[in-house]
Amino acid sequence: MKKVAVIQDLSSFGKCSLTAAIPVLSVMGVQACPLPTAVFSAQTGYPSFYCEDFTSKMNYFTEEWSKLNITFEGIYTGFVTGKEQIDNIFRFLETFQTKETALLVDPVMGDVGEVYKLYDDGLLHQMKQLVKCADVITPNITECCLLTGVSYTKLHSYTKEQDFMKALEEAGTILQQQTKAKVIITGINPPSKHSQIGNMYLDGTNTFYSQNEYNGENYSGTGDLFASVIMGGLMRGEKLEHCVQLAQNFLTAAIQDTSKEQIPREAGVNFEKFLKMLI
Repeated sequence: MKKVAVIQDLSSFGKCSLTAAIPVLSVMGVQACPLPTAVFSAQTGYPSFYCEDFTSKMNYFTEEWSKLNITFEGIYTGFVTGKEQIDNIFRFLETFQTKETALLVDPVMGDVGEVYKLYDDGLLHQMKQLVKCADVITPNITECCLLTGVSYTKLHSYTKEQDFMKALEEAGTILQQQTKAKVIITGINPPSKHSQIGNMYLDGTNTFYSQNEYNGENYSGTGDLFASVIMGGLMRGEKLEHCVQLAQNFLTAAIQDTSKEQIPREAGVNFEKFLKMLI
């Protein structure tokens, strides 16, 4: 069984990060090996939460796993709490990344034009360096703009779908050329199509865009679930276009079910009953 090191936080409530990645990878036939960056009582969208930062503990995992002569077919990084954590990830990559190791970086930095408070210029610089090591990057539109310097405001000033999509593809192409990675821009909600949400895949040669129905809600953990399906598909040797469509269908079903039950956004989506779609 292929093994993937999953480097991100553990949130007890919110169905995100490790609690999203582990079941998705497991049902897709991959062993998820968690390296927690932090432990939260609940994800940060809740009005109150406790956090235990694991920055000082991360290198112990690298050292101990190295003693066991463990190898990974994949490495998958998500939410980090600071620049030092990315330094620790670089050390992990130096130890475990080979030419045969697929690295997926989900550059969790913000959403809907808003940058998360912990992201300063130093952390953004380090994230820009990390994505250059990746084989696949899964930014949302905000994160794509942050990584490329493209104006989020200008991008969303386009009122015609065709103009918006062209400008977004140009931003994705910049990121692809800067990193040489395959780029999947997630959560695309074009102007005049508020009932649709899609994802754009760019590999330097082709651009693939796929969209599904959208109910207008923004739930915790959907980006983590999406990236986890992409990672699982990579480990199964599937084409990324197929992985994107699979992730979309999986999330659409989970979101629709969650909306019917009127689950609060911060609680995440009812993805568990739809894991069978990924087998």
